[in-house]
Amino acid sequence: MRIGVIFALFFGALPALAKDLPPPVSDSDFQAVNLDEAKLGQLLFYDRILSGNRNIACSTCHHPRFATSDGLSLGIGEGGIDLGPQRHPDPADYPEQRIPRNATALFNLGAHEFKVLFHDGRIEADPTRPSGLRTPLEDEMVSGFASVLSAQTMFPVLSPDEMAGHYSENDISTAVREGLITGEGGAWDLISRRVAALPEYQAMFAAVYPEIASGRKIAFTDISNAIAGFVAFEWRSDQSPFDAYLRGVGQLPPPALAGMTLFYGPAGCSACHSGPFLTDQSFHAMGEPQIGPGKAERFESHSRDVGRMRVTNDPRDAYAFRTPSLRNVTETGPWGHAGAWSDLTEFLLHHSNPGEGLAGFDRAEPVLPEMNVAKPDWVVLDSAEESDAITAAAEKSSYHLGKAEAEDIRAFLLTLKDPVALAGRLGIPDRVPSGLAVDR
Repeated sequence: MRIGVIFALFFGALPALAKDLPPPVSDSDFQAVNLDEAKLGQLLFYDRILSGNRNIACSTCHHPRFATSDGLSLGIGEGGIDLGPQRHPDPADYPEQRIPRNATALFNLGAHEFKVLFHDGRIEADPTRPSGLRTPLEDEMVSGFASVLSAQTMFPVLSPDEMAGHYSENDISTAVREGLITGEGGAWDLISRRVAALPEYQAMFAAVYPEIASGRKIAFTDISNAIAGFVAFEWRSDQSPFDAYLRGVGQLPPPALAGMTLFYGPAGCSACHSGPFLTDQSFHAMGEPQIGPGKAERFESHSRDVGRMRVTNDPRDAYAFRTPSLRNVTETGPWGHAGAWSDLTEFLLHHSNPGEGLAGFDRAEPVLPEMNVAKPDWVVLDSAEESDAITAAAEKSSYHLGKAEAEDIRAFLLTLKDPVALAGRLGIPDRVPSGLAVDR
C-alpha cells in the first residue's frame, strides 16, 4: 500500500484528495477575546491560590513545557512535587491516588465548535437549561459561565485529587466534602473570596468587568471566564505547516504527503478526526488499555473506566471516549484517555487494530512515577474479563496499518505542530498577585 501512495504522489492521483481536506482555519472559527481579560486569566492560570492547599495551579497539570499537558500518563495533583515526568509524591503529604485520566491538551478550545469537553463529555453546551450547560451539578449549576471552556474550570478546583485537597485539609476541601459548592460559603465562594482579598486582583477584575467596578463581588464565574479567555488566546493553534498547506502557501514533505493520503484515504483516520481541528467532537470505543484507579467513586472498589457510559448510562457508550483534536499531537503524549502509550507510532498501530494491540500491550509504555497506591495500576489488564470487555466494545477497523504506514501518518501529524501555539503568546508570568511560587 505504501508504494501505491508514493506512486500517487508523483503521478497525479493526489489532487483527488483535496475534496476530503478541511477548509483552512480562520478568525470566524473562534470566539472573540478581550486581551485585558486574557492577561488577568494568565495570572489566575498560574496562581496556586485557586487550590485548596495553595500548592497547585492550573499550570501544574497543563504546562507549556509539556504542550499544555503534564507529560505523564496519569498525573499527580494534590500531594505531588515537581513538574512533568519528574513529578512524584510528597512523603509528607502523600497522594491518595493518581488522577484517573490523562491531562488533556488545551489547544483551540476557544473555537466555536468545542461544545463538549472532557474525555467523557460530562460538560456540554445545552441552550435548553437555565445555565446554558449540562453538567453533573444539574439544577445546582449556576449561570454566568461565558462558555463551555469557562465552565470546565469548575471541575479541577473541586476534585480532591487534583486541586481541592482531601477531606478536612483546608476550607475548600471541607466544603466539597460537605457538598457545599454553590452559594455563600460554598467552595466556589471561598475561592472567590481568596482572590478578591488581594487588592491587585480586585483592581484588575474591576478594570475588566464593569459590574465589579460598580460594586458587584467577584464571583467564581468571573475567575473562570478570565481563565477561559487566556486559554483561548494563548493556545489558539492555526500556524502549522498543515495550515499553510491548506491556505495554499506551503508544501509538505513526501512522507507527510504519503501519511496525509493514508489519513484522508484508506486508513480512515479522518472518519473521526475530521474538520479543521481534526475531531468529530464525538465518542468512540477504541480498545485502549485501562491503567490506574479508573473512574470510580471512593466507595467503589473497581478500577474500570467505561467513559461516555458514565454520563449517558447507555451500554452502547461503554468504553467510548471523546475524539481528541490532533493539533500539536506529536508533542502532547503520552496518548490515550489513560495515557497508556508513550510511543506515538505504536499508538497508531494499536489504534488501527485495537484487539491485537490490547493483547500485546507493553507495560513499559506508560509514564508512571513510582507510587504506593491502594488500587494497583494493572488491575484491569490483569483481569481477562475486564480486558475482554474493552476489546469487545472496540470499533472494528477494516484497514490495519503496517509499521511504515504508521510512520508516514506520524510524519503527517508532525505537520500539525504549531510553533506559535507551543510557545504561547503571553507566556509564563514573572509573578502572580498571591506571591505564591509559579510553575516554570
